[in-house]
Amino acid sequence: MSTSTIRLTKRALGIQPSATLAVDARAKALAAEGRDIVNLGVGEPDFLPPPAATEAALTAIREGFAKYTVAAGFLELRQAIAEKLLVDNGLEYKPEQIVVSTGAKQALYNAFQVLCEEGDEVLIPSPYWVTYPEQVRLAGGIPVFVESDAKAGYHIEVAALEAKLTPRTRLLVLNSPCNPTGAIETPESIQAIAEFAVRHDLSIISDEIYEKLVYHGAVHKSPAAVSPEAKRRTVVVNGASKAYAMTGWRIGYAAAEPPVAKAMAEFQGHVTSNANSIAQKALLGALRGDADAVAKMVREFEARRDYTVRRLKAMPGLEVPDPQAAFYVFPTLGDLVGRKVAGKVVRNGDDLTVALLDGTGVAVVPGACFGRPDAFRISYATSMANLAKGLDRIEQALRAAK
Repeated sequence: MSTSTIRLTKRALGIQPSATLAVDARAKALAAEGRDIVNLGVGEPDFLPPPAATEAALTAIREGFAKYTVAAGFLELRQAIAEKLLVDNGLEYKPEQIVVSTGAKQALYNAFQVLCEEGDEVLIPSPYWVTYPEQVRLAGGIPVFVESDAKAGYHIEVAALEAKLTPRTRLLVLNSPCNPTGAIETPESIQAIAEFAVRHDLSIISDEIYEKLVYHGAVHKSPAAVSPEAKRRTVVVNGASKAYAMTGWRIGYAAAEPPVAKAMAEFQGHVTSNANSIAQKALLGALRGDADAVAKMVREFEARRDYTVRRLKAMPGLEVPDPQAAFYVFPTLGDLVGRKVAGKVVRNGDDLTVALLDGTGVAVVPGACFGRPDAFRISYATSMANLAKGLDRIEQALRAAK
């Protein structure tokens, strides 16, 4: 009898699991065991999709829209996305420059696969979404992290980008608004970042999935809108998950120059073919539907943001930046380090996360997976009642810290 085992590739063995999904799974498992868990870890809107998206999906099902579409998505949807990009972002694309994918995550993966060669260095501002470095590595690239300052609101400094440049640098990842920090770059900052990329002959992968979730007068600007040359270098990635609360539909898209879009569509054709046809119809409905549902959600998120930031700033031991977008707050530990919270000595965000979940039943995400071991992420994509309950428990634990 053979005792040999299946050999996994270095690629598979090198993948780090998603910490955000792991926290959500652990919180749900504890809740299933009967624990009273307040989940402030998951980055998922607690709203229903817009009625126009649901109705479009139901109509598509009734009419039997259940066959393959072209790999890049059916034409009417790509036309609607091009219209959205023109109206919302001032960006002119033709339908053949749009690729519809199984979520924005696949759009990002496609982009890295067609733009990143083995050994290429990719600048990733830190803190960063957990998936960026893994996708870079899967494409054979080397993630190069560019630190930002919590006290300055985690904004990207061009000087910090310049300091990390080498002859092997080929790509810059831009995520504004940002997960996990909730920071959004000003139009002036986006201008400077785009000019930096042009100056150094870099391509930009711009993840704009949170673009509609901005508060208190903050303005989103795409680097592709800075200049024709910046647009030529930029892949704009977006989707339905956040703005339309359609996380489970798994529908996203990218817009790029014709050669890049063509390569992404052909690559996708060998990976998944087209995105789910019903989800494509749902996205079309969302794009062409009434904007009131999105506006209502944004108003509610803004109120939750204000409440969460106010509560956290009143708690001892934390340093809390002011996020202006998305639905996250990303505090650092401040003088909590070395103190005991809920019976556990806290040395970093991982320790605090374990202490809060085991000791108080509140799930948050440790900052190490985002590149900041001294921080943790709270999501306010949950009801105000749930927020109050979770923040009450956190405050009680921090005030009792020794």
